[in-house]
Amino acid sequence: MLSSLSRPLSRFVERWIPGPLALAVLLTAVVAVMALTMTDASADEVVLAWGDGLTGLLAFMTQVALVLLLGYSLANVGPAHTLLVKVAQLPRSPRQAYGFLALVGGLASLVSFGLGLIVAGVMAVEVSRVFRDRGRPLHYPLLVAAGYSGFVVWHMGYSGSGPLNAATEGGAYTDLPGGLVPVAETTFSSWNIIATLVTLAVITVAMMALAPSDEKDVIAAPDAVYDEAAEAPAATSVDHETRPSPADRIDTFRGVTLLAGVFMSTYLVLFFYDNGFTLNLDLVNWTFLALILLLVGNAKELAELIARGGRTVGEVLLQYPLYAGIIGMMGATGLVEIISEFFIDVSSPGTLGVLAFLSAGLLNMFVPSGGGQFALMAPLFAGAADAQGVDQSVVIMAIAYGDQWTNMIQPFWAVPLLAVAGLRVRDILGYTFVTLVLSGIVFAGTLMIVGAG
Repeated sequence: MLSSLSRPLSRFVERWIPGPLALAVLLTAVVAVMALTMTDASADEVVLAWGDGLTGLLAFMTQVALVLLLGYSLANVGPAHTLLVKVAQLPRSPRQAYGFLALVGGLASLVSFGLGLIVAGVMAVEVSRVFRDRGRPLHYPLLVAAGYSGFVVWHMGYSGSGPLNAATEGGAYTDLPGGLVPVAETTFSSWNIIATLVTLAVITVAMMALAPSDEKDVIAAPDAVYDEAAEAPAATSVDHETRPSPADRIDTFRGVTLLAGVFMSTYLVLFFYDNGFTLNLDLVNWTFLALILLLVGNAKELAELIARGGRTVGEVLLQYPLYAGIIGMMGATGLVEIISEFFIDVSSPGTLGVLAFLSAGLLNMFVPSGGGQFALMAPLFAGAADAQGVDQSVVIMAIAYGDQWTNMIQPFWAVPLLAVAGLRVRDILGYTFVTLVLSGIVFAGTLMIVGAG
């Protein structure tokens, strides 16, 4: 049944869905038309709102770029990459391989959305290589789609920007009813953890069920993917026969990066000791940077890793201002309030969470930024939750669920993974639509149960 659902969707996507950059431009035009027809804003006001919004996410864009860049570096640094290559040998059959990628991608995404995207791409290449060497090539588009499907739980984990924002002084909840909401009530609540485990189990089984039954339908990974992966930098040492300069010796001296890693790790230990288990995107980034510095061979090797990782962030950096412009239009013209209030007006205490989830899923198609979307929606739904007596943790996680949910058909975040895996967005969306349907059932069901309680 799942295969029958994915095949026509794959054909439709391949024919009609443009690349992520072109889609961002088209969505900009759609939002502009919506603002002109659904609000009182004039054409000049819409254009100015768009232009003023272009720079609105620059600070967050830097944080996201670091997450992706550091996630790539951590996945490819010597010891970590060696571990991933060994782990890639665990699946014994094609069906196990597809389920394995979904599970690994999901677990890595729970640690960090950037790490999840990069690990899924690296693991797709390595698992495909293992099965090629065994003489059993895998259906590579499904393998990559399985890895990306794991990303559907990222906002339920360690780097979830919505819950972190709600728990951080200066965030969206600082001046909202009830004040800050700790992550113990959102990310680490028992019901969110259960929903996470159920979602991972469902998509793992679904990816296994989508395995082609006929070898004629299998599309193997192109050889260029393996050739590019083989170019990962090795630890660089000094060639003493060429009489290296003092600068060369410093660049290749293990102690330089080790000292920085120890210093960074010490800071993190002291910070958590003084502040408790308080998380934000900066701390997530510094945690990964500390691990990289401790594991990397030397500063020269790290510089090569960062240079290679630049391909994972280039298109994201180009698209982010466009989506920031969309946020500017939706916020300044009141369009986001119109959409959100439509869902709020028809809600009840038992359905507010589900409707916040659906609203967030819709808005994520135009604003694929967990932090940016949360800043727009949180004040509206927090007020509704306070008025209806609904726990704030429900609407916080509902917005988080909606944001991660429609990433399965909004290709913005697939770009870094696909840059590593060497595929196009249209190659995987037919399969990730299945993930959208199944995960949506779990998310909506969870929020209905929690809301009813």
